[in-house]
Amino acid sequence: MTPSFPSLRLRRTRVTAWSRALHRENILTPADLIWPVFVTGGTGVEEPIGSLPGVSRWSLDLIAKRAKEAVGLGIPCLALFPNTPADKRSDDGREALSRDNLMCRAIRAIRDACGSDIGILTDVALDPYTSHGQDGLVDGAGYVLNDATVEVLVGQALNQAAAGADIVAPSDMMDGRIGAIRQALEADGHHNVQIMSYAAKYASAFYGPFRDAVGSRGLLKGDKKGYQMDPANGEEALREVALDLAEGADSVMVKPGLPYLDIVRRVKERFEVPVFAYQVSGEYAMIEAAAAVGAGERDALVMETLMAFKRAGCSGVLTYHALLAARLLGR
Repeated sequence: MTPSFPSLRLRRTRVTAWSRALHRENILTPADLIWPVFVTGGTGVEEPIGSLPGVSRWSLDLIAKRAKEAVGLGIPCLALFPNTPADKRSDDGREALSRDNLMCRAIRAIRDACGSDIGILTDVALDPYTSHGQDGLVDGAGYVLNDATVEVLVGQALNQAAAGADIVAPSDMMDGRIGAIRQALEADGHHNVQIMSYAAKYASAFYGPFRDAVGSRGLLKGDKKGYQMDPANGEEALREVALDLAEGADSVMVKPGLPYLDIVRRVKERFEVPVFAYQVSGEYAMIEAAAAVGAGERDALVMETLMAFKRAGCSGVLTYHALLAARLLGR
């Protein structure tokens, strides 16, 4: 039955495009995007990643070109991940501390190409550097050692900051690492280097293609459930966020993205701080697979999922679709 009160017609504001734009509650812009990119060695090298169609590893010269492309599209920040050569990986991940590792060289290449026109976010964790694929140092039984790992992570963060990183992003999920890194950055004079903490990083099935990209999938011995979070837990995520903020994090991240939008919303409402989400490799791959078989239209799927992050409360999103989304938004 049609209501007798015309004021109840909620469709009225949806009839025209201008009205929909006027009443839109959330806005997505290129400034909301962080583009994760993979670094490899050599010159003029582009290595397509089979499980991430459309994504490649790039050598330093091509990474610099990608950074310029991002600047031109209004993307404010790149997130860097290295594919460390096998002969540079070790049980103790010592390559993470080298001033000449792929990460540090990529930071300098981007800075030389773009100056301060783009932010550089760096991953702080040992899995791209260890021969066993874990995010930290392990004992004889394969247990990831917390405090010994934190000591190395502090050195890694200082190394990246010295190379020119704007944001260090610890993704390891070791206890106490945010406070230790913040204290070390301050003591070393890096007062303006931000920390974006992977505060709620779950032991997820959605990370597989990423491990292919950084070359750790075939190396990983065991799993990461002893330090990454149980997907069944929500309250624990709030405790993790509270600890990381108290220790000096400037912003926090929820990872993966779409399966954990409830966590994004709870964190935003509880703490009222900048919250980011990582639309991880498995999420990207599913969209690409759906588009490839005609189960959905790529552009529409990408834009709808990114808007879901904004609606849930994200300040920004790390997404492999950043370049595509920025182009669509610029039309």
